[in-house]
Amino acid sequence: MNTVWIVDDDRSIRWVLEKALGREEISHRSFTSANEALQELENTSHPPKVLLSDIRMPGETGLTLLQRVKAMHPQLPVIIMTAYSDLESAVSAFQGGAFEYLPKPFDVDQAVALVRRAIDQSTHQEGASEDTSLAPEILGQAPSMQEVFRAIGRLSQSHATVLINGESGTGKELVARALHRHSPRREAPFIAINTAAIPRDLLESELFGHERGAFTGAAAQRRGRFEQAENGTLFLDEIGDMPSELQTRLLRVLSDGNFYRVGGHQPIKANVRVIAATHQDLEERVRLGLFREDLFHRLNVIRLRLPPLRERREDVPILVRHFLQRSAQELGVESKRVSEGAIKYLQALPFPGNVRQLENLCHWLTVMAPGQIVEVADLPPEMRDQPTRETPVNWVDGLGLETDRLIAATPGEVFDRLTREFERTLIRRALTATGGRRIEAAQLLGIGRNTITRKIQELGMDEDRNHAVDHSADSED
Repeated sequence: MNTVWIVDDDRSIRWVLEKALGREEISHRSFTSANEALQELENTSHPPKVLLSDIRMPGETGLTLLQRVKAMHPQLPVIIMTAYSDLESAVSAFQGGAFEYLPKPFDVDQAVALVRRAIDQSTHQEGASEDTSLAPEILGQAPSMQEVFRAIGRLSQSHATVLINGESGTGKELVARALHRHSPRREAPFIAINTAAIPRDLLESELFGHERGAFTGAAAQRRGRFEQAENGTLFLDEIGDMPSELQTRLLRVLSDGNFYRVGGHQPIKANVRVIAATHQDLEERVRLGLFREDLFHRLNVIRLRLPPLRERREDVPILVRHFLQRSAQELGVESKRVSEGAIKYLQALPFPGNVRQLENLCHWLTVMAPGQIVEVADLPPEMRDQPTRETPVNWVDGLGLETDRLIAATPGEVFDRLTREFERTLIRRALTATGGRRIEAAQLLGIGRNTITRKIQELGMDEDRNHAVDHSADSED
């Protein structure tokens, strides 16, 4: 079975690719036109694993070939080549489902590497089926998330006020919705409001409503969020930023269950469960006089802490799979997958934006990553260049993560850089252990005195005399 089909009317291009693929022992077959390739594709029971096609040829174009191939074999990776690089052609190629867009002249090694990636994707897809069933409302296998799930379960028959603490992007509103959905109030409204996103002079009316004529522009009576959430749940996000005067009004609602519309004189009964959330340390804000202590205690009946993503790294694979599937469904494309190496790399990143940042990354990959299998090199540049900040489980995993990062950031220099750093670290630690005595350091490492002396010179460690003092003069390799 032919692995790679080359479709190009330019004999020299076919020859170059044939020689390059031959050297890599990748089986291949060439065609001079799209019509010829299509005819063979319709008659063969063994389609190629990868197809490379020029975009402009006599007869049918490469884009037409791409369209016909995708209709017959949707999973077949097609690489479009062209000497006429323009925006319209690139957009048309990717809209048609091209695996990659390769402008001529191209680097042969780059082209072969691209073909290998396409082959890997094609092989991975054969017989593979991705579970696209609907995911649970909140995903998490980490022990810290299991605690959150247990808390939601325990609160399922409760009307208690809940305070959710967590960094930005950890999914506080998602948990609030889950608390409502699994509560006795599930049939009533869930109303969410971000108290930090509304100007303070409008927030009072937003929460409690207003009477007609209460202020300039109040042409009609308006029901506030408390009334809208009657018998249901009101979610107050970023409660730590609520102005002090409104903290007083909120405290009154929580304490006696009544409130007044702005400009109103009749108390309104509030049958509402309040769930509040903040990324701030409310105890500290109370200490600084920025948040009422009595309100804090009213809100802090049940407290849930959502862990940041760096504390639940084992959840990264399932979250990535879920977000990629969801992005693919929204865009109407096939869901992409992330390689094991890229998953490990992502698990070691700090993700200051937490789950929201990971979700945005998956949407970016769905749009921008060239192939169906996402590698470290496909990540955004700012993530490829970012050193991993988490101590790995063991040094081999750490070496693997750093190798992935350098492959993406400085290809061609990886072996030399890591080898030199590895040797430098070994020698430096051994010299530290022996107080700078080279012979003893060499013995600890299992190498000879001449070897350690030569390595110190090669690695430019001679200038560090504090660690490279030789107090002995004998012993050879």
